[in-house]
Amino acid sequence: MKPYPLIAVVGPCAAGKSTLVRALRARGYNAREVAQDHSYVPQMWQRITQPDLLIYLDVCPAVALRRRPSNASPEWWEVQAHRLRHAREHADLYINTDHLTPQEVLEQALMFLTSRSVATVGDAGEQQETA
Repeated sequence: MKPYPLIAVVGPCAAGKSTLVRALRARGYNAREVAQDHSYVPQMWQRITQPDLLIYLDVCPAVALRRRPSNASPEWWEVQAHRLRHAREHADLYINTDHLTPQEVLEQALMFLTSRSVATVGDAGEQQETA
């Protein structure tokens, strides 16, 4: 794995992607949000981002609509789920955010990244100081 692997975060609208990416970046991780839900190309998350790790955040339509009101139809949610199917199937970590706070989502992601020994940019400075 690369010294600072690219972590892609994908999922439906209002699942918490932007919030998680901001929190991971604030902690020194190389994280990026992928707007796969807007693409008809199933592998777009791979083509554009080429991530080393993929985190999939999920949310049911009812919770998503409470988080971000919309007039999206049930059919639109089905289309979005279909567009995201390939990413969901290839995710290294799947988190359903329906009943989680942003902090709880972050904690799950951090536990996963720690279990994979994923380094942060800040880790490089610590390694240089101890060398």
